[in-house]
Amino acid sequence: MAREIIHTDNAPKAIGTYSQAVKVGSTVYLSGQIPLVPETMQMVEGDMEANIRRVFDNLKAVAEAAGGSLQDMAKLNIFLTDLGHFALVNQVMADYFQQPYPARAAIGVASLPRAAAVEMDGVMELAD
Repeated sequence: MAREIIHTDNAPKAIGTYSQAVKVGSTVYLSGQIPLVPETMQMVEGDMEANIRRVFDNLKAVAEAAGGSLQDMAKLNIFLTDLGHFALVNQVMADYFQQPYPARAAIGVASLPRAAAVEMDGVMELAD
């Protein structure tokens, strides 16, 4: 099965040896997004909510470039340097997703690229 590399200027460009997403058949594997502003490639300014929203906006842009939306997300992985922000992630996530929600994991980590406090990646299944 052929692989299609997904790229959009509406999300941060890859800062390493990876693609923003890879589509195989109707499944899209989205790489991790941190709160980088696509236009400047700098971390978003603001509080933790601004960071979480930037990450969801980045994921949304990649999902749309692949021909889908966040509602097509089957699995979402959330990495937090402080699990104390888990409730805030849930609150903000409700602004981006409607039921049925994707499967999800929230993982506490020691550190993330560029000293980010949050990173998310996921798997999206596009409708036939």
